[in-house]
Amino acid sequence: MIELIPAIDIIDGKCVRLSQGMYDSKKIYNENPVEVAKEFEANGLRRLHIVDLDGAASHHIVNYQTLEQIAAKTSLIIDFGGGIKSDEDLIIAFDNGAQMVTLGSVAVKQPELFMQWLEKYGPEQIILGADVKDNKIAINGWKEESQQELMPFLKQYIEQGVRKVLCTDIQCDGMLTGPSIELYKSIMKEYPELHLIASGGVSCIEDIQKLDDAGIPAVVFGKALYEGRISLKKLSIFL
Repeated sequence: MIELIPAIDIIDGKCVRLSQGMYDSKKIYNENPVEVAKEFEANGLRRLHIVDLDGAASHHIVNYQTLEQIAAKTSLIIDFGGGIKSDEDLIIAFDNGAQMVTLGSVAVKQPELFMQWLEKYGPEQIILGADVKDNKIAINGWKEESQQELMPFLKQYIEQGVRKVLCTDIQCDGMLTGPSIELYKSIMKEYPELHLIASGGVSCIEDIQKLDDAGIPAVVFGKALYEGRISLKKLSIFL
């Protein structure tokens, strides 16, 4: 059964969503992310993906206090991303309650540092973030496109021990147009043992079912929840 991972994206300590990573598309859904996380937990969800959008834009962690509050007031297993660029950032994330971190920009720009962290913390705590646009990896809050193509990027890190990958199709993210199922199927065909986390485009329960039917291990979703297209109670069929 597919693992369900609701997302909380944070700007100024508030729960927001963007469309295709564009900050000027920001929509505030809740002033209190802690209450959102508690509602997720009350409905049987066990995982949470937190993105510090201020951190992604600022190149260092910003909203760690919100992370700490959610970790203190729920028992959700949290992975945290956005702005982790240094040892200090990584320590802040773990010290404030993250059990895992998602790292994308560092893996592109500082591969040696990424590998140091992978070796120190292990593949259960370090998730490789692969944000994709036109088959190229995007970094720094999706504002910058690298020249690295997706499959070679994944290959180099999977061969070095990465076991979890969060892959987001930027063109689908926040658009409620459906996930890039063929993209995720192609990754799983190449790396069947990978714990692939699909992200971007989920618009309804049927989208999650299609990912599950395709054998995708996990899915991150957010906007469909906040827009009322997916009800928390109906997610029980996957729990």
